[in-house]
Amino acid sequence: MSFASVLLRLREEKGWTQYELAARLGIKRARYNAWENGLAKPRLDMLIKLAGFFEVTPGFLLEQDAMAPMPSWATARDRRDIKKFIQMPEVLYFDGHEFSAEDRKKMLELMESIAWEAKRLNKEARRKSGPGGAGPDSPD
Repeated sequence: MSFASVLLRLREEKGWTQYELAARLGIKRARYNAWENGLAKPRLDMLIKLAGFFEVTPGFLLEQDAMAPMPSWATARDRRDIKKFIQMPEVLYFDGHEFSAEDRKKMLELMESIAWEAKRLNKEARRKSGPGGAGPDSPD
């Protein structure tokens, strides 16, 4: 089932119109409509809000339709940095218990989404600071 069709199903289960959900999210209906029609994907902050409104995890939404693994603006260095970050060898544990392979996969997918969002925000901040605006991963 695609991400778009999951949004439609979840929204209809709640009995909300696109206008109502868009208003709750603080966006225009056209933006939400683009998500539901598979024309665009929400950013991480909206993905988290959607998950909260639908009472599911962001991982559940991500599982339905793998979001683009990397944004179009990503440089070769960006892709290398994110890949290195996601492939860190640490085993994920909680309270002394190892997570299942399925749960680790979900967490890694969510971590990758968060890492891409952080990278995007970092690039925007450097761009706004003007020429010579050094950031943590300058120069590209």
